[in-house]
This record gives sequence, C-alpha cells and structure tokens, in this order.
Amino acid sequence: MGTTTGLEKRVKNLFLSYGTIVSPFGIGIQSHFEGFKSGNSGLRKIEKSGFNSENWFLGKIDTLSGNRYNHLLEIALTDLKKTKGEKLLSDKKTLFLVSTTKANLDALPNDTFASTRQLIRDLTNNPNEPIVISNACITGVVAVNSAADFLQTDEFNDAIIIGIDALFDFVVYGFQSLYALSDEPCRPFDKERKGISIGEACGILHLSKSNIYGFSVAYLGGASSNDANHISGPSRTGEGLVRAVQRSLARANVAVSEIDFISAHGTGTQYNDEMESIALNRLKLNNVPVNSMKGYFGHTLGAAGVIELMMCMASMENSILFESKGFKNQGTSEHINVISKTHEAKINTVLKTASGFGGGNAAIVIRKTS
Repeated sequence: MGTTTGLEKRVKNLFLSYGTIVSPFGIGIQSHFEGFKSGNSGLRKIEKSGFNSENWFLGKIDTLSGNRYNHLLEIALTDLKKTKGEKLLSDKKTLFLVSTTKANLDALPNDTFASTRQLIRDLTNNPNEPIVISNACITGVVAVNSAADFLQTDEFNDAIIIGIDALFDFVVYGFQSLYALSDEPCRPFDKERKGISIGEACGILHLSKSNIYGFSVAYLGGASSNDANHISGPSRTGEGLVRAVQRSLARANVAVSEIDFISAHGTGTQYNDEMESIALNRLKLNNVPVNSMKGYFGHTLGAAGVIELMMCMASMENSILFESKGFKNQGTSEHINVISKTHEAKINTVLKTASGFGGGNAAIVIRKTS
C-alpha cells in the first residue's frame, strides 16, 4: 500500500448509524430491508417520461407532489427528527453535509441549493451552515469521507449526511441524450444489460464519535481519486477506482483478504460495469461477493452512495447478502463474483465504491462493531 503519511491518519472510533431512507420502497430502513429481502424493485415503467414521450423504467416516488425535491427533503428530515431527536439535530457540535448532484432544479436560474439550506435550518434549528457537496455520482461517498474529516477536529462531535436527488425531466432527458437509458429495468454486470434506470431518493446517515445510537458500524477510512479520462466515460483500465480503493484500504489499515463484501457502483452501462470488473481484478478482489443496488433503487445520483451504504449496514446487521437484481449471466470481460441469489452470510468488513462523470472514483471501508 505504500508508506503511511499524514493523509492516512483518521480519528479512531467513528461510527455510522441509520438516519432514514425515503424511496419508492417507503420511509425508514425497515421497509427497505423487507423490500430487498423479498426481492422487490422500486423500478417501474413510467409512461411518456422521455423527451419524445418514450416509456422509461424509473424509480419514482408516487407520494411526492409540488416541488419534488423540497417535498422529498421535508419528508426525510421530519422522519429523521423522530429517529434521532431534536436535541442532536440542533446541537452546535452537529454538522450537516448534503450530497446532491442537481438539488432543486425548479429554482433555476437561481441558486438550486438555497432551499436545501433553508429547509435544514427551518426543520432542525441547527446553527451551522450546511456543507453542500456536488461531485457527480461519487458525491454520496465523498460526503461521508468529508464528514469523517470534519470530525477530526474538536469543533464537531456528530455529522448528519443527507444524500438526495429527485426526478426532474432535465435529468431523464440528459441521460437519454447520452443514449444511456435502458428500456427495461437496469441489469448491472449482466450480459444483456442495456443501460441506466434513473431513480429518486433521500437517505440520511449519522456519523459520530459516540457509539450510543443503536446499531452502528465503524467507519475505518475512505478516499477518492480522478482518472482524468473523459467527461463522461470511465478509464478503460480502472486506474482511478484502483487508486481510490488502495488508498481507502491503506487508511483503514485493512488487507484485501479481510473484505467480505463489495457494494459496487454498477450502473448497468457497458463501460462502467466493464471498468469495475477490470479494477476489481487488478485489486485481487474479483472473488469477493459483489452486488449493485441500482436494480432496486435505480441510479439515484447524489443519494446513491448514502442509501447504498445504509443497505450495506442492513446486510451486516442481519447477516444477509442481497442479490444483484437483474443479474443472470456474466457480462464483463473480467470475471467477478456477482451475487445471483439473496442468502445468509457473515459480514464483518465491507467495501463501498462509487464512480462517476468527470473521472471521479471513491471508496469507503466499514466494519461491524459487534
């Protein structure tokens, strides 16, 4: 892994616990665990959702109305107050970080992040200015790693990480213009995969110096990198992802042999899935069980890293590995151990990865505490 530098130093004993998730599966972690375990999907055909009235499979929340983004954030923050309590959320030593790629697009041409800051202030009474992070599809993972950096100081004891993006025509039309959308539910890593299914969700994680908030996992370390390959296409060699994972493992002081499960980015596009298979082989992680959760949620952009990390925690808590929904036959040049059937398994240490437009790659390592 190379010599450890100051960059590898992290506060010991940081813990991740559940906040909440809002998606087509419902509200709260329990509804999502039950939905995953039952093999359900939040994806469905949405009539005339395309630029030319095509029918795309999307992860759309039926209960949202008016401004979808603001309503989604309101629902999530309201549920968070029930699970975490107003005292924690309003504490001056609690920092809010927001992971989103587009935020409130209805606000254009004005600041699309303004309503996010206002809603957090109004609904939590937190005195700190929220930190907004927007780095394409790796944003959620970067936000958690950034929260860990903030907790290295004495200024904050807790961080609330909100991952959120809503379905707007702008987003659907944009991926359609790239010929990246699938006309069936996405099938990550499968031979017959056709592309992405877009979804919407809000997930909220709690990172703390204290292990007193119910089930939690230890945050061991994380990192990001950029492959500088193309504005939308990943490196053909997986170089950026390899570097992000290597640095994450070094910071976490974890060996490749200790990883029990990998939650991959797995968009269902030809180039992303191929790149990830190459990277995992280069890292000697090709035999570790791996899945993509995009077949359940769709690609939820800024929410993806947060909600997928929470489902990793649910896997660890309940000793279960979820199938990579939509996967049937290996569709990448390099073999990886894609989970084809949900089953019980002991999971202690998990690697979560993400890759995105602009060459971004990121990773996190977490471990079960008991």
